[in-house]
Amino acid sequence: MPQKILVIDDEKLIRWTLEQHLVKEGYEVATAESAERGMDLIADDAPDLILLDNRLPDMSGLEMLEKVKVRDRGLMVIMITAYGMVEAAVKAMKLGAYDYVSKPFNLEEITFVIKKALEAGSLRTQVKQLRQECKAKVGTLIGECVEMEKVKDLILKIARSDATTVLIQGDSGTGKELVAKAIHAASARVDKPFHAMNCAAVPETLLESELMGHEKGAFTDAKSAKKGLFELADSGTLFLDEIGDMDLSMQAKLLRILEEKTFKRVGGVKDIKVDVRVISASNQDLLKSMSDGTFRKDLFYRLQVVPVMLPPLRERGSDILLLANYFIDHFNRECHKSVSGISKEAEDVLLSYSWPGNVRELKNVIERAMILEVQDELLVEHLPQELLEEKETSASGIPVSLDGFVIPDQGISIEDVEHALVRKALEIAAGNQTKAASLLKMPRDAFRRRMKRFGII
Repeated sequence: MPQKILVIDDEKLIRWTLEQHLVKEGYEVATAESAERGMDLIADDAPDLILLDNRLPDMSGLEMLEKVKVRDRGLMVIMITAYGMVEAAVKAMKLGAYDYVSKPFNLEEITFVIKKALEAGSLRTQVKQLRQECKAKVGTLIGECVEMEKVKDLILKIARSDATTVLIQGDSGTGKELVAKAIHAASARVDKPFHAMNCAAVPETLLESELMGHEKGAFTDAKSAKKGLFELADSGTLFLDEIGDMDLSMQAKLLRILEEKTFKRVGGVKDIKVDVRVISASNQDLLKSMSDGTFRKDLFYRLQVVPVMLPPLRERGSDILLLANYFIDHFNRECHKSVSGISKEAEDVLLSYSWPGNVRELKNVIERAMILEVQDELLVEHLPQELLEEKETSASGIPVSLDGFVIPDQGISIEDVEHALVRKALEIAAGNQTKAASLLKMPRDAFRRRMKRFGII
């Protein structure tokens, strides 16, 4: 389908000349003798490019640029100005015009500028579509809490910076591999390989061979040459889960690969060059591992160019119910069931449970209930006993001694009591905000909001 060009000029000869020439060049051409007529044509069917004269009978081309809001709409415009009108041309480009040509112009010149503008417009469209696709892919991560929205925004920023290494940290079961896949899917590497390996699941003696491959005869069982994950993931993404379980010797080799982008297979002598984005993850406290001497500082800082911290499920509030309903829909399809929702009592149990196994545990709970039960609604009795026991313990409460607590004669506000409790919880938790929030049975983000309100941070 030919690209459409709109010529807006009050001189009939110029309109006719441009139309005849551009049709021969393979374009579809429409013309207008005034700004008003041009705006009508743009409203009916926006062209791929507009040739706009600055001097029109009803308004100037600059005024039309402002009125049509070409920058906001992404319209490609080439201004036609009188010779020497540089100031008008510069102002037009500030208002969103792509380029300008001065009268008198030759047809070869204007054809060249048009081709450049159309190529730039096509590139803009592709970038816009890519960004929309990226947002759609990241949108598949279930969660609406503040912390998860921050994670989604961070994923989009990381995806645009193709060379960045990423370290994802969070408790086991929080969805670190899902985030790694979302980064890959939202990046320019989406059509290239994604490979994942759990470092804790591979014996130390085999880890180097799994990552770098080996040559035939490199060791007893090496009966043929084998590519490692770095080669298989070339131009794509390699996700290394549980990076904290990697031994120091292998950590040194990994650091060299990251810095030099080359390696040798086990038993090989040839340097192999690769372009791989490495995303690593750990549920360990790597800062503590560094102080213990079990994780290299230089590797940590090389991996953590951009850190992503995933919140535990217990801190995600109503996301628990969003995820539960998502898993119900999933297992409705897999198990051929028709569970329509969750009872209010079951919702209360799900929201009050601490979820030590995080999202993975929630998925298992829903799957077990869906396999064993056939009712239309997920009820309390369908939930595992450990969830019910924790709910009962929470409901019964822990005895709190108020001995020694005195309400002053002048009274005290609940706000002041809450302030004192926040400070006391932080004192008991030695400044650990997550632990302090847990002591007060509230999500960490809610606890931090109170800290800000009371001027503690």
